[in-house]
Amino acid sequence: MTLDEPTTGVGDDHGVRPLLPYGSWPGPISAADLATGSRALGEVALDGGDTYWTESDPAAGGRTLLVRRRADGTVDRVLWTGRDGAREPVPVRTRVNEYGGGSYALTATGVVLSAHTDDRLYRIDRAGDGWAEAVPLVPEDGRRYADLEVDAQREVLYAVAEDHGGPGAFRTDPTTTLVSVPLDGSAAEDPQLVATLVRDEDFVAAPRLSPDGAVLAWIAWSHPDMPWDAGRLHVASVTDGGARLVHRRRVAGGDRVSVAEPVWTADGDLVHVDDRTGWWNLYRTEQRDGEVRTRHLHPAEAEFTVPQWQLGTRTLCVLDSDHLMAAYTVAGRRHLAAVRTANGALEAWDGPWQPVGSLAAGDGRVVFVGNRDDGPSAVVELDLGRGQVNVLRASTDLTVPAETVSVAEEVIWASRTGDAYGFFYPPAGTAQAPAGELPPLLVISHGGPTGMSLPGFDAGIQFWTSRGFAVLDVNYTGSTGYGRAYRDRLRGRWGVVDVADCASGAQALADRGLVDPARMAIRGGSAGGFTTLAALTFTDTFAAGASYYGIGDLEALAAQTHKFESRYLDQLVGPYPAEQATYRDRSPIHHVASLTAPMIIFQGTEDRVVPPNQAEEMAAAVRKAGHEVEVHLFPEGHGFRKPESTERALTAELAFYGRVFGFSPA
Repeated sequence: MTLDEPTTGVGDDHGVRPLLPYGSWPGPISAADLATGSRALGEVALDGGDTYWTESDPAAGGRTLLVRRRADGTVDRVLWTGRDGAREPVPVRTRVNEYGGGSYALTATGVVLSAHTDDRLYRIDRAGDGWAEAVPLVPEDGRRYADLEVDAQREVLYAVAEDHGGPGAFRTDPTTTLVSVPLDGSAAEDPQLVATLVRDEDFVAAPRLSPDGAVLAWIAWSHPDMPWDAGRLHVASVTDGGARLVHRRRVAGGDRVSVAEPVWTADGDLVHVDDRTGWWNLYRTEQRDGEVRTRHLHPAEAEFTVPQWQLGTRTLCVLDSDHLMAAYTVAGRRHLAAVRTANGALEAWDGPWQPVGSLAAGDGRVVFVGNRDDGPSAVVELDLGRGQVNVLRASTDLTVPAETVSVAEEVIWASRTGDAYGFFYPPAGTAQAPAGELPPLLVISHGGPTGMSLPGFDAGIQFWTSRGFAVLDVNYTGSTGYGRAYRDRLRGRWGVVDVADCASGAQALADRGLVDPARMAIRGGSAGGFTTLAALTFTDTFAAGASYYGIGDLEALAAQTHKFESRYLDQLVGPYPAEQATYRDRSPIHHVASLTAPMIIFQGTEDRVVPPNQAEEMAAAVRKAGHEVEVHLFPEGHGFRKPESTERALTAELAFYGRVFGFSPA
């Protein structure tokens, strides 16, 4: 809906429900439920009838584990012998670019993976119904590995390597290369056997080997660009047993063209995504009779990839000899379709699940991480032969009564630079509010800021709506899913137009009588935390706010953050220090005197993306100015993984809103 249309209001009585103020409704999802009962699912891969994926394990402190579901439906985890001598699940994770991704790959005999404990690569073969001993492939020397690609013919592994200089070390400017690693474990004793294939780039990603093993494709980009700003797709011939690349050439990309997700078709053509038209579309490069040509496979105002925050992104894959399977975005919603490689014809799948994570296909089935309106996300299998949809693993075992599920409504409103977009979730719970009362509003500002909020069931949002909050999840200017022009509208304006979009969206809801204008709050994490702090500082729209590992001082971030994002602010704010005045003008820490609303801050003490001094110094400045602030520190990195951190943070945030808005949480 657009926010200038008439509405029916919220909180209609659909039965006998207790009369309770908004915010104090008893929710079916507690903070403890959300912390201990939710699993993050990702990195789907297929091996014949077996399906693999990664999932976080709340019982193991939020560690990410590798799960296998066999064709017969039995499920196990990939195991190794831990440091205490017991067999236990391998903690699988890579920290390349700090956000990781592409942490494992399948081999003919098992898996290769990056272990979170020491950042080393290991090969673990299948052994009967279980797993053999882990074989280390590299020494523990300060290098991290990600985006793994197996070359079965040469028995090597291609990977992105990030060198921090020594075991346990961390550099803000590590060297990033593309390497090949023998699968036999010999390089663990002789590091010289790790061959460097590409060394002349700031960043590399997505090594992908052609079906005949002759050619390797990969992506590279350079400072000050991020991968969604500009990049280059290269190919080269593989030689010397996988230890050298020759005849390197660029296929696509360049200045102001973002390129992503190279995929080889069954007949050896290369499909990729780039945004030369203003939309992330599909292109096919083929060689016929000695002539190489690239053609636009399916022109559309649609996005066939997502911003490459993590390595190993796979929203495009081979389905069969004639089709690819693609997950794409139109107007903020994700869709799934088969793409005919001959002519680009799209055959959309019309079902309740929208693909929100990685994608894999083969042997007549498609498996992806999906979400829907009325239930939790899951690893979902489409059995194309039988026409069946099977849920292989849900992201939570929690059950939520249907009457307490709030379903997203798309909303559009006029803002500073044009229309802005978001999803509105009205309150939905087991209670009703007194006549004439309007619900408090939580505006959510997503991270990135180059990112996207998708509609659908989110237990974190339902936690609030089932208690009587309304929620506006904002895809502010700069978000993906709406084309490059919308994304680029944020260039040089971060801290201005994103703030305006959040504030104007909240005001539009209040103007339509959907929320209480005196009880509007804003919350967000990372870049969304910056927008939250800026909205509290530079507008008077919000009565409260919650920042999770947010940025208060842009100058400090430019000086202290990690390599991947070290030049990000060049595009969002301006080159530093040339634009120092702009950095100070946009930084909430320098304008706390204008605060009119209390805030609560949550921060990890081990965060290397947004250093913890950001939270500490912001809080000190707020207190010095005589304003109210709560600070909660946790032994976490960027983003909370431990269940106890999530539970404590949510409990504190709910109590904070109750105190500020005048209700008693259930």
